[in-house]
Amino acid sequence: MQRSSDSIGTLAAALAKAQGELVNPEKSLVATSRAESRGGGARTFRYAPLSGGLDIVRKTLGQHEIATIQTTSLDQTAGIINLTTVLAHASGEWIASDWPVCPISETATPHRMGAALTYARRYALFTLVGIAGEDDLDAPDLVAPSNQPEPERPKIIREKLNGGRLSGTAPTVAPRQRQKSSPAEPKLEAEASAALCDRVLAELNDLTSSDDAAIWAHR
Repeated sequence: MQRSSDSIGTLAAALAKAQGELVNPEKSLVATSRAESRGGGARTFRYAPLSGGLDIVRKTLGQHEIATIQTTSLDQTAGIINLTTVLAHASGEWIASDWPVCPISETATPHRMGAALTYARRYALFTLVGIAGEDDLDAPDLVAPSNQPEPERPKIIREKLNGGRLSGTAPTVAPRQRQKSSPAEPKLEAEASAALCDRVLAELNDLTSSDDAAIWAHR
């Protein structure tokens, strides 16, 4: 959840100048995430450490009188630890973002709570100032498109049988192979294209059998 002072005009102007100077931190660390479903493999990705991002953010934002503040609090009702990240300007304007860290029960295992807090601090801070600290994993399962040609789609026509309209598939006719030296076919204008479409639909409606459809498709 995002919160801010009543006015952030001065802060926004200073932050815009700072973002023009900010650079993404070096992704010098490697992590492996667990598979989210059965059969899915683990994913390895690179990310930047919190320390490297802090060095860049504090140095750049400090030159524009913007301070970064991160604090934690306990939400007893929800049973979680929350992280609040604040960007405060010398003018008194501020903007803050809240991020859940982990359940309060994780305080019994400090190393797990510390790991969750470090991740939350890095993710919240980098998001708030507008830099990227890890590889994109939005769509890791997408397959690169193949070079195989798309199969030809059958032509769907309408037949008149026993006074009713039924849908059928006309036999596929192999198209004639075009010569490489033949010029490209001219494109129809909008009016000519609409007239041709109406004529084709009228011919389709006049078909009374599969034989007529095959002859029409061949022609």
